[in-house]
Amino acid sequence: MTGIPSSTGDIPSYTGDAGPYGGGDPYADYRAPGPAGFPFSHLVDLADRRLGGAVIAANDEFFAPRENLLVPGRPVFDPERFGHKGKVMDGWETRRRRGVDASRPHPAEGEHDWALVRLGAPGVVRGLVVDTAHFRGNHPRAVSVEATSVAGTPSPEELLADDVKWTTLVPRTAVGGHAANGFAVHAEQRFTHLRLNQHPDGGVARLRVHGEVVPDPAWLAALGTFDVLALENGGRVEDASDRFYSPPVHTIQPGRSAKMDDGWETRRRRDHGHDWIRYRLAARSEIRAVEIDTAYLKGNAAGWAALWVRDEPEGAAGADEAVGTEAAAGEWREMLPRTRLQPDTNHRFVLDTPVTGTRVRIDIFPDGGISRLRLHGSLTAEGAARLAAHHRELGEPNA
Repeated sequence: MTGIPSSTGDIPSYTGDAGPYGGGDPYADYRAPGPAGFPFSHLVDLADRRLGGAVIAANDEFFAPRENLLVPGRPVFDPERFGHKGKVMDGWETRRRRGVDASRPHPAEGEHDWALVRLGAPGVVRGLVVDTAHFRGNHPRAVSVEATSVAGTPSPEELLADDVKWTTLVPRTAVGGHAANGFAVHAEQRFTHLRLNQHPDGGVARLRVHGEVVPDPAWLAALGTFDVLALENGGRVEDASDRFYSPPVHTIQPGRSAKMDDGWETRRRRDHGHDWIRYRLAARSEIRAVEIDTAYLKGNAAGWAALWVRDEPEGAAGADEAVGTEAAAGEWREMLPRTRLQPDTNHRFVLDTPVTGTRVRIDIFPDGGISRLRLHGSLTAEGAARLAAHHRELGEPNA
């Protein structure tokens, strides 16, 4: 694995040609940053299909469809699979560009292919991964990525109109084949759509857009009561005791879990401790009802669960303090006492008295997992004002 500094200057960009597939494990020579991933890998993928992300248009998808860019999971390679157009690839692949005539057989400088991506959850982009897994001699020479913010549900034609302002997140940068090409992003703006450009042509297996969800405060105000912890509404995971089998962010994904690994499951404990997840709510909220779902977790569901809430001024210190300790800004208060859970069951609780807070922690005993946690309530006046102010700070260039 080789690496050179990327155009962002702070993370490696794995460039260079990959050798032809020689048989055996196709990932044996795949270039990636290692088990820890990129510095932004822990952040949610704003383009996740489960959040509503989609590739809404592409100028060309002759060899492989654009929709593959956002498919969850790593790309699959079958060396024996061919179709009537050629090798079947698990990614987005365009035809080879050509010049205008025999005297000019090469594409002109600046000609390139593109795909338009609608983010499932608009927000601030912190990092991008342009994954060229299994594209070895057919990956683009370089890529660039632009972003814009357009309210509503614009069509591809509306997004490509001359009056739409696009911000460059990644300038034209060389990328490697069969590699995870990562780019840190430093644009403090809220975006709704991306344009992935490959220069001049070729194939990209996956696109990941890591960042922080910034919901529309007007929409939340119209809803009134909603899940104040949901990922699409701006909730997020701050920390967890264990991520061995599956990540805690699954617990705030949309919809019910579809299979066992679509929830959060910890390794088996051999001590007398317990596992936990700490969350930050969309903003300061009043919580009135709770759902703890153990769907598809049967012999490995948590035995018991308890919920704690913490109320503190927005921006207060203490995000990294140890679980169970107190800080000057507030202390953890019990919201739901330790309660027995059943396997593969959605548990619903109406709180006797609504509770107000900015953070929530779930403790599970002794280990195991849950698939989803829902906290139904509404923003306080202070929380709504903070969310609206943050939205304005990030700007809406095409509003």
